[in-house]
Amino acid sequence: MSASLPLSGSPATDGSTVEHLARRARILSWLSLAWMTVEGAVAIGSGIVAGSIALIGFGLDSVIEGFASIVIVWRFTGARIHSEAAERRAQQLVAAQFFLLAPYVAFESVRALGSGERPDETIVGIALAASSVVIMPMLGSAKQRIADGLGSPATRGEGRQNLLCAYLAGALLVGLLGNALFGAWWLDPVVGLLIAGVAVKEGIDTLQGEGCCAAPPIPGATACDDDCCAPEPS
Repeated sequence: MSASLPLSGSPATDGSTVEHLARRARILSWLSLAWMTVEGAVAIGSGIVAGSIALIGFGLDSVIEGFASIVIVWRFTGARIHSEAAERRAQQLVAAQFFLLAPYVAFESVRALGSGERPDETIVGIALAASSVVIMPMLGSAKQRIADGLGSPATRGEGRQNLLCAYLAGALLVGLLGNALFGAWWLDPVVGLLIAGVAVKEGIDTLQGEGCCAAPPIPGATACDDDCCAPEPS
């Protein structure tokens, strides 16, 4: 049976404040889900057409981020807003998706490098990557600020996914432009391997609640950041 407890490491103890932050978290997650649905469909579709494993991997990462957004909406709905058990389950669900992505992208990247398979140029993929470089940092930063107020590793993990998406979009953009302008086809599978490696790391970090208090807070901790589990200086 899930216990209704204060959020670990949360500086927001007032009920109305928690409800307000939870509502903002849901709104941002719905916005993320809408964008990720479009981003994932376009990336996977254009990746298949162009034969780009990096673009397909980026699209699959978007699917994972969309799932994470659904998890956060579930996490901050109804009685689960104050539930430690729901917070931990949300962390586990978000982390599991990363471990599903990594093996596929890694295998296809190695295969592409070994066979010398050259992806076609894709203007659609380049435009999509450029758009994500602009949009994702704004969403990710906003979610991490809310996570600081809620003391929620799951929310912080979703925000880090959005920031990760921006970094990967930048790497993808370099790979796609390198292939289109200079024929550097090998950049595509190399970016795919990068996506796989980062996915494993982020999955582990999210599962462990890294970057936010996952364990009961030490008295005096007042913020959900990298120092939140240390006592506040006197």
